[in-house]
Formats: sequence, C-alpha cells, structure tokens
Amino acid sequence: MRVLNVVGARPNFMKVAPLHRAFEAHPAFASRIVHTGQHYDARMSDIFFRQLEMPEPHVYLGVGSGTHAEQTARVMVAFERIVLDERPDLVVVVGDVNSTLACSLVAAKCHVPVAHVEAGLRSGDRTMPEEINRIATDAISDFLFVTEQSGLDNLRAEGVPEEKIFFVGNVMIDALVQFRAKAARTTILEDLGLTSGDYALMTMHRPSNVDREDGLQKLLETLEALTEQLPVVFPIHPRTRNRFADFGLAERLAAVPRLHLLDPLGYLEFLRLMEHA
Repeated sequence: MRVLNVVGARPNFMKVAPLHRAFEAHPAFASRIVHTGQHYDARMSDIFFRQLEMPEPHVYLGVGSGTHAEQTARVMVAFERIVLDERPDLVVVVGDVNSTLACSLVAAKCHVPVAHVEAGLRSGDRTMPEEINRIATDAISDFLFVTEQSGLDNLRAEGVPEEKIFFVGNVMIDALVQFRAKAARTTILEDLGLTSGDYALMTMHRPSNVDREDGLQKLLETLEALTEQLPVVFPIHPRTRNRFADFGLAERLAAVPRLHLLDPLGYLEFLRLMEHA
C-alpha cells in the first residue's frame, strides 16, 4: 500500500514521525512524506526533521506563507500534481493546519481515501481557522483516528458512521516517550542558567491572542507581573515577534526583567524545558 503522509507545520512533525516509523517497519506499506512548506524556515521546520530522526521529505512543495486562502490554494495546486503522479492508496493528514484541509480536499476529489489522525477535536469556536479545518477535514475523511473521548463524542454527535471511527490514542505521546531520554541530554537549562522547578515556560502565537494590540498589552502586563515571582522562558514565534513590533511594543517586551526571550527552539530543547518548568 502506497501512503503519502502530509506535514506542513511543526505540530505535524511530532505526529507523523512515529507513524512513518511504524509504516516503514511493516512490509505491506510504502510510506512517503510530503512537506508542504507551510512552516518554511530552518528554525520552524528543518530542525524538527533532524531531531525526530525523520528522513528528508520525499516531496517538498515549498508553498510558504500567505493568507489562509492563498496558502490553502497553493497547497492544493501543488499536492494535486503529486497525487496524480504517484497514485497513492492512502493520504494521511494530521492535526488542523491549512495543509491538513488542503490535502484532504485534493485526495477526496481524486478519489483517494483520506485518514485523519487527531480527528474529532473541537473548540466550539468557528472564528478559529483551525476549527474550520477540523470540521471540514473530518467530513471528507474515510478513516478518523481519535485521540480522546471528546473526539468520539463529537464525531458521533455529527453523525459520522461508527465504522469510520478508531479510538487509537495520541501519537504525540509516542514521540514524547521515544525522545524523552534524548531531550534530557540537551543543555538548554544550563545554557540559560535556569534551576529545575524555578521558572515558567510559555508560548503564544494564535491570531486571536496576538493580532490585537489590547491583547498584547495584557500579555505584557501579565509577563511583567509574573517575572516578579520567577524567570519566564518565552521562545517567541516569528508571527508574535512581528506583532509586538507592529504595535510598538518590542522595546517594552525586551526590557522585561528575568524574561528569556528566545528564537523558536527545537523539539528536544522544548521537551526538557517543559519537564523542568
């Protein structure tokens, strides 16, 4: 069976890594990784392939950034060529990013079965682009692999036939378990001069949190109050950094005492920081 595994953004890599390894270990499967390029620089993508011990993508679409419509459309156009050329037996998509929806649509229109890993999750907020991606992808998928009870409940409430739903658990945990010991050997705590159990770790990048000036103002006030109690480690997403600059708040952010403002980190470094926060 020829399988195309789609990745586009960092959360996808941790999900596809254990799946690809499992496919590779089974003689009935020929597994290939298609990287859409939704996260398109080394800090946001390449380091995860290296650390998760994944092979170089077999196909790289290089779609880059853009509006939701632009990015989704570019992925669809590029991925359709791959599907028509390779004629896979199954397309596996994970999570809820634009690449997930785009490749699901292409596969469905080309009459290739779609498997959605992490199906059924819902926030109940359709102003989130990820929520639209989740709902639409689940609606056209043939196999829905669910990580938790709420996913089962949501899919059943939406009328998805039971024979399409598989309660399999969370492949993110497979990745965490496999790489926990390797993460423990990183030196990120020592490099930052941190003490285990004596710092906070944060990320923030969702548009609903960072695209409004008043939201970032509140974030800054929270950070300033929190760093009075303990150091804060903040690997900042490029989108978030740009928004602080756009709203004239970058200097104030940089001046927060005991704030470790970092570029995006690798998976292993972040795992170690999480474990000791």
